[in-house]
Amino acid sequence: MDPNKTLRTIMTTNLRTIQENTNMEEVQSIFKVYDFHHLPVLNEEQKLCGIISREDLSKLNYYLSLVTTGKTYTKLEYSSLKAKDIMTPNPLCLYPDDTIGLAADIFLANKFHAVPIVEDDQLVGIVTTHDLLNYGYSSPISEIVVY
Repeated sequence: MDPNKTLRTIMTTNLRTIQENTNMEEVQSIFKVYDFHHLPVLNEEQKLCGIISREDLSKLNYYLSLVTTGKTYTKLEYSSLKAKDIMTPNPLCLYPDDTIGLAADIFLANKFHAVPIVEDDQLVGIVTTHDLLNYGYSSPISEIVVY
């Protein structure tokens, strides 16, 4: 595995995104339908403003189970929330030409599992720990760099 390769070579570019005013029912249904763990959130100018993880959604559901009584009240509380209410705002971002090694260092130092990739102020991809593992374990032995 060459840690000096760029993120452009491993990032996911076919992204599903949501708007910051997307309701929580839609967020939950997206996570049920698609097999990913992070959902970038865009503002009205189509700029990245946050990110929601499956874990964020699980924490919200757990919190609501503690502070609400009854299914009807829980559903009302849930339906009043928008993506902007639970997203991690202003996530750390990298560029497509940053290195895989840099992303790995950021994941390890911050316990992140995904980092959006931006270019010219536009969201162009996302890189996850799964992408790094897939790259590391699919590299031919001859590509592995030993230092």
